[in-house]
Amino acid sequence: MRRTKPHRMGDEHGQILVIFALAITAIIAMVGLVLDGSSAFAQRRIEQNAADLASLAGANAYMNTSGVREVRRDEAIRAAHASALQNGYQDGADSATITVNVSYQSSGATVKVDLGDAHQNNFARIVPGQESWDVSVTATAWAGVIDTGVGAAPWTMQIDAFNPDGTPKYTKDNPQAFGTDCNDYPTTGTDMSWTDFNGADNVNSNEVKDILDGTNVVTSTIGFEQYLGQHNNGCHSTLWENTQSYSAGKNVPVPIVGPPKAPATTCGTSSYENGCFKGWAMFHVISASGGSDKIITGYFLENFRTKPLTVGECTPDQEAAGTCGLIITSSPFDNYTVKLFD
Repeated sequence: MRRTKPHRMGDEHGQILVIFALAITAIIAMVGLVLDGSSAFAQRRIEQNAADLASLAGANAYMNTSGVREVRRDEAIRAAHASALQNGYQDGADSATITVNVSYQSSGATVKVDLGDAHQNNFARIVPGQESWDVSVTATAWAGVIDTGVGAAPWTMQIDAFNPDGTPKYTKDNPQAFGTDCNDYPTTGTDMSWTDFNGADNVNSNEVKDILDGTNVVTSTIGFEQYLGQHNNGCHSTLWENTQSYSAGKNVPVPIVGPPKAPATTCGTSSYENGCFKGWAMFHVISASGGSDKIITGYFLENFRTKPLTVGECTPDQEAAGTCGLIITSSPFDNYTVKLFD
C-alpha cells in the first residue's frame, strides 16, 4: 500500500488570512496616521491664526480703553474672547479651551492667548486610545508705549559728549572713536566705560558679555545721580570683540554719566566723585576694535535726554507701587505700539 501525506492547504489559507488581517490593520493605521496627521497640522494652522488675531485684539483693546489698568485688562480679555468666537472658537464649547492672560509691563501689558481643541481622527482611531488628538497653540501680543531700553548698551559715556543745550557733539556727519583709559567711569566726552547697570559691585567681563549677546536681560530702573561705575578699573579687553559681534550696526540706548549735581560731591551714597547717571541717548554703533585700540566708533542719533532709563521689564519696585501696566501719556521714545511677538 502507498502512504500519502496529509493535506495542509486549509491550514495555510488560515495563516495567510491572519497575516493579511494584521498587515491590513497596520497599513490602515499608517495611512490613518498620515491623513489624520496632515489634518491635525491644518487644524493647528487655523488655530494659530485665531490665537494671533485674538491676542492682537486684546492688546489693541488694552491700548484703546480708557480707565485704570484693571478696566483695560478686563476689556482686553473680553476682546480676545470675542475675536476667537468670530473665528469659530468659544471656551467650553465642544472641546475648545481658550485662556487669556494679561501681564502688566512697565508701560502697557502683554496679552497671551492659549487656544486648544481636539482633532477628531478618522483613520487613526482604529488604534485604541487614538480617537482624538489635542491640538494647542499660543500667541502673545504687546500693547503700550515703548519706554524701556531692552538691549541697552552695557557701557557709559560722558555728559561732555553733548553741548549745553543737549545736542550731541558727535553725529552721523562726524562720528567719533570713543576710547577708554580703563577707569571706573568716563572722564571726557570721548571716553567710555563698561557697566552692568548696577553700580554697587565690580563689573565682570562675562556678565557684560551676556548682556551684549542677550543671554542676560537686566531688569533695573536707573535713577538720577545713581552711580554706574565699575569699582575695579577694568579694561575688559574681550568686550570690544563682543561689541563688534553683537552691537555693530545697531542703535542702542546708552547711559550718560557725569559729575554729581551741586551741592553734592558724590553720587548718591557712593563715595565716587563721578560716574553719576544724568540721562541717556540713542547711539549708533559703527564698529568696535579691541587690542591696543580699545575703541567703539559711532555717533549719537538724538539729543541727550534727562530721563530715567528702565532696562528690561516691570521692576519689583514698580509692581509694588502699582504703576506697571499704565499707558503713559509721554515717553522718551514717543511711540504707541501694538505688536505680536510670540
